[in-house]
Amino acid sequence: MSDETPTAEKPAVAPNVATVDASGSAIPEAELTRMTDDIVGSIKTVYDPEIPADIYELGLIYKIDIKDDRSVHVEMTLTTPNCPSAQELPIMVENAVASVAGVGPVSVDVVWDPPWDPSRMSDEARLVLNMW
Repeated sequence: MSDETPTAEKPAVAPNVATVDASGSAIPEAELTRMTDDIVGSIKTVYDPEIPADIYELGLIYKIDIKDDRSVHVEMTLTTPNCPSAQELPIMVENAVASVAGVGPVSVDVVWDPPWDPSRMSDEARLVLNMW
């Protein structure tokens, strides 16, 4: 049996929402819900220095995987491979998630598939960026 858990599909109505993979977790449901909410909240404190919207609302977070040992793996992307903040943003995400109570080791991978595009932004990010 694999230690990987299946990933839930992203809802069609909210393309910017990252999947949180913790199905079948040994962590109690209430604690898992708190951790998930706190992790998302901590990621929402991370802003691309060139864009006045947080990276979660921009749709740059693709997956948050919370393991039974409380380690957290985040898959994220950037708006472009030439992003000037490509080195610092993953470290900022790692530090933000690691600051959440109860979280173990944190790893962050930058992925390019699927490529980011503005359709992944939330309505909140569109409003901030005046992209209607």
